[in-house]
Amino acid sequence: MPSPIAINPVSPSHSIFKKMSKSPTNLPASAASYLSAVSQADAHARARSLATTVTPTTTPPLSMSSSVTVFSDDNVLREGEPKMFDNDDGLSYPPIPPTSEQVFTTVHSEFGHCANEEYRFTSQHPPGKPVPHHKELDPPYYILLSTYISYMILICLGHLRDFFGKRLKPSAYTHLLPHNGYAPLNSDFDSFYTRRLKLRIDDCFSTPVTGVPGRTIICYDRETQDYNANLHTTGRRTRGLNISSYNYLGFAQARGGCADAVAEVISRYGVSCCGARLEGGSLDLHQTAERLIAQFVGQEDSIISSMGFATNSTIIPALVGKGCLIISDEFNHASIRFGVRLSGASVRTFKHNSMKSFENLLREVISQGQPKTHRPWKKILVIVEGLYSMEGSIVDLPKVLELKKKYKFFLFVDEAHSIGAMGAHGRGVAEYYGIDPRSIDILMGTFTKSFGAAGGYVAGKKNLMDHIRVRGHSGPYAEAMSPPVLTQVMASMASIMGVAPEPPKSANGTSSNTLIPYPGPAPAHMLPNWFDLPPSLKDGTEGLIRLRRLAFNARYLSRGLKKLGFITYGSDDSPIVPLMLFNPGKMCAFSRMMKQRATPIFTVVVAYPATPLVTSRVRFCLSAAHTKDDVDLILKACDEIGDWLDLKQGVGERWSLQEIMDRAVELVHMDID
Repeated sequence: MPSPIAINPVSPSHSIFKKMSKSPTNLPASAASYLSAVSQADAHARARSLATTVTPTTTPPLSMSSSVTVFSDDNVLREGEPKMFDNDDGLSYPPIPPTSEQVFTTVHSEFGHCANEEYRFTSQHPPGKPVPHHKELDPPYYILLSTYISYMILICLGHLRDFFGKRLKPSAYTHLLPHNGYAPLNSDFDSFYTRRLKLRIDDCFSTPVTGVPGRTIICYDRETQDYNANLHTTGRRTRGLNISSYNYLGFAQARGGCADAVAEVISRYGVSCCGARLEGGSLDLHQTAERLIAQFVGQEDSIISSMGFATNSTIIPALVGKGCLIISDEFNHASIRFGVRLSGASVRTFKHNSMKSFENLLREVISQGQPKTHRPWKKILVIVEGLYSMEGSIVDLPKVLELKKKYKFFLFVDEAHSIGAMGAHGRGVAEYYGIDPRSIDILMGTFTKSFGAAGGYVAGKKNLMDHIRVRGHSGPYAEAMSPPVLTQVMASMASIMGVAPEPPKSANGTSSNTLIPYPGPAPAHMLPNWFDLPPSLKDGTEGLIRLRRLAFNARYLSRGLKKLGFITYGSDDSPIVPLMLFNPGKMCAFSRMMKQRATPIFTVVVAYPATPLVTSRVRFCLSAAHTKDDVDLILKACDEIGDWLDLKQGVGERWSLQEIMDRAVELVHMDID
């Protein structure tokens, strides 16, 4: 019987991402052999064509037709043969062999090849200019009305089904009714949204993946016979363009300098901490990483945690307690809210990124003091995020610091999404605004986004970090981060910073351990002596290219969508671009239509309760791994689907899709009020 809901039942036959029926058996054994073959082929071609060779500047679009070149025994790419190669998993990807002017050390399916220097931008707020306040546009009234009506129909029909179902088919509702003397674990109210809305679009969430979530991603195809109550894999896999991962700098790679460093540390330390040398209760590698992180963010000291969520939820209680006040942005992450509840401190929230609301609240809480007693607060801690993941908005940090000097509170900035993704050197929102990071009391961040690893950190003054080591829950109770994860953090961070050469030795034969001023490169003595990155990573060249590619991709997609007529939220410099869908029925339609294109595109759709009821959206997560052609592909898909779903409700001047693609560089660099 055919599936009631067809979920990508057949991969498009003309997609280059389709699983190859038979993969070549004599592929290059490593990236080194691939580059060697490229170098020989380039020399061979140049000897024959001399100056007639034209250097390609970008990678062909993902939708180009596929053909497979089988490597010969000498691993030399023959001139005139089709320039398409298979990855070792049998899935094709279309790199053009680079010439000597553009040698790529990355696998194209994981990190896109792009040598055109015009497709670069620097993530930095223009000095002297006021921070723009992005006004969130409202859709036409008929969009809001239809959205509310959709929810009303959903709720009414859902309750009718529950009413009759419990009486006519009680076996299907045993988990919601008292059974064998036990109370139900789930109440009707708690599970209603999950059963009546999320279940219907569950194929858009939690898609099982395999392989590296880089520029492309491989997902298992699924189908259902019972309207998403159960989803079963079909045995087929689909590779598509990945616009759904927080892989901001593209360090989620299986090959390259960072992966080589991880392989080296496994041979030295093992996968776990067991049997490794300890110093002061922790691995020497942990202490090395903490020093490097402090240097990276421009603080005196740092503490690492094995889990990003736990970094906030276990450290906030060590900072404040009863008699203290926490002032929090209304859109702060759940980990912050959880940590606030554990602390026992009072909490007040202000309107998202509204400095007027923030200052009014400050005046009120300072003048009124603690509830009932009206005594002064022991401590006031303000918690904001550098980049808000659901909104794509950037905190107005200059104004927050201005109010900090005026009202004397402590500032905690969560840079989970901004660290490594913003600023000319990737140092986060403080560098983005040109602000001294030491004017912020506590900087928090995670390694799960830009660094392609796991865990998190807090950084600040050394005496404060020593206090958190003793009083924070993550120190005595949490697991230590494993050496491979630590090495991935240090390798990717050092690649962003660059590594300074070892300073000359003094007369007594010792090297100087003087720190390099922020935001300079990583001093060589801060890295393990066995740590050896490739030259392009060690000198910081590749890290800078990744930062500038990410900044270009983010501005290009955000501004391109606006010129097409869509309503988007957040800053143009944010690597997260929320495109508003509003109606809940359009979430599943948008997600499925993107996956069913000739070149599948995997996206993230978000709805209530993660967002307000009527502001359902799709979040595009840009990466340095994407090329300009990839963003063109996304814009083309959005342009077509937007017409079908009536999503173009924005205001302002509109451009055609072709004009946007042709004037991409101009669009990214122009001043837009």
